[in-house]
Amino acid sequence: MPRNPSTGVYSKPAGTTPSVGQVIDPVPWNALTTDLGNEITNSLPRDGSAPMVAPLKAASGTVSAPGLGFASVPQTGLYLKGGGLLGFTQNGVDVAFDHAMVYAAKSADYTAVASDDAAVHRFTAVATVTLTAAATLGANWHYRVIADGADVTIDPSGAETIDGVATLVVPNGYSVFIICSGTAFFTDKVLARIQQKADSTAVGSFIDGLLLSNNSGSPTTHVDFAAGSARSGSSFVSNASSITKRINGTWAVGTGNGGLDTGSVGASATYFAYALRKDSDLTFDVVLSTAATIAGVNTTLLTGYTIVKQIGVVLTDASSLIRPFVMYPRDEYTFVTPVKDAVGVSISTTSNLTTLTVPNGVKSKAKLRFEFTSSATTNAALLSDTAQGVLAAGIGDDGGNIGTIQVASGFAIGSQEIWTNTSRQIRRVAGASGSLWVWTDGFHFPCGRNA
Repeated sequence: MPRNPSTGVYSKPAGTTPSVGQVIDPVPWNALTTDLGNEITNSLPRDGSAPMVAPLKAASGTVSAPGLGFASVPQTGLYLKGGGLLGFTQNGVDVAFDHAMVYAAKSADYTAVASDDAAVHRFTAVATVTLTAAATLGANWHYRVIADGADVTIDPSGAETIDGVATLVVPNGYSVFIICSGTAFFTDKVLARIQQKADSTAVGSFIDGLLLSNNSGSPTTHVDFAAGSARSGSSFVSNASSITKRINGTWAVGTGNGGLDTGSVGASATYFAYALRKDSDLTFDVVLSTAATIAGVNTTLLTGYTIVKQIGVVLTDASSLIRPFVMYPRDEYTFVTPVKDAVGVSISTTSNLTTLTVPNGVKSKAKLRFEFTSSATTNAALLSDTAQGVLAAGIGDDGGNIGTIQVASGFAIGSQEIWTNTSRQIRRVAGASGSLWVWTDGFHFPCGRNA
């Protein structure tokens, strides 16, 4: 066939260029007419009535003169970029298209590399995603992380930043879109706006979870805080896993580190626990303080953190060790070993105060058991909230909560939950002289748990 398949140039068969008076040889002329018919059949109709039967080989073209364009808009079409990449141009302007999205599930730490451009990685466990150097990834590199099982930390290379900070935590249940500028990393800010929106629009005050307990390995010096969340007004913080803080060390960020806002641990002291939120990434931590209110917490070590809410309390004994306790829902505490706060204390018709082992500086409802003995029969004792003022024990007065002595020098027992004053005290009085024993089983210290 005279058409060159590589160039498309048609050449007539030899012997088909006659001269005047020449006798035409039918063989080459028949070959010419057959070949012309074949080539016409093999040509693409302009009206599109027949399809191509082999790949169409267009010119490479340029962004301003695409190899495949349109008669009415010749600068719009397809062209071949350098490196064999397909280019799209509109009115002579290159149009960029993203890579195909690639999904993968991850369950451990991972280093994001250049080939992860446009990837979507779903992390089902606690993980740190380390980003390769921005200069290596290059401008326009982008990547999405989904935290679906635990928090995921995004950690840029070296001193590089993401949204201007060293690391970014993606809380469980959230996702983030990351883009590289060639020198730093940024997000689309959706995560930050969602979290800010939750703070700015929410109201109320509560604690969900975050129960306190003695650490199993170091129960007298370390406190565990269970997973949960806390809100106070428009401030909110949550934590997907438990953390531990030491009561015998000054505060430092992270689990296992010191928890005190200032000073060293004291004997027979009260330490209030406060939920913290890191301002840059909204991560959770806890600080311990003898201050009974947020306003009294020493914030010298807490730069970059917001104190969200008081979430609990721990007490130390005379040896500066944490008293073993069990914490129940609705802010109820029980000592593993009951504390004997009164041993044969004199009690009479004169009202006096009894100090209990409960949180100092706040009112709490003490869980108490009593034993009372007296040489006077039909004698009763009354223990009460100091807010009720001075009461008188006896059936003809304000009653009693320890049973009446029926036999001289006998004893009676009783139990009750009684609110203390902020100095840990309740009142005691009896119908006649006697002796009193008081056991403190624990207390209720309301912080906002409803379940």
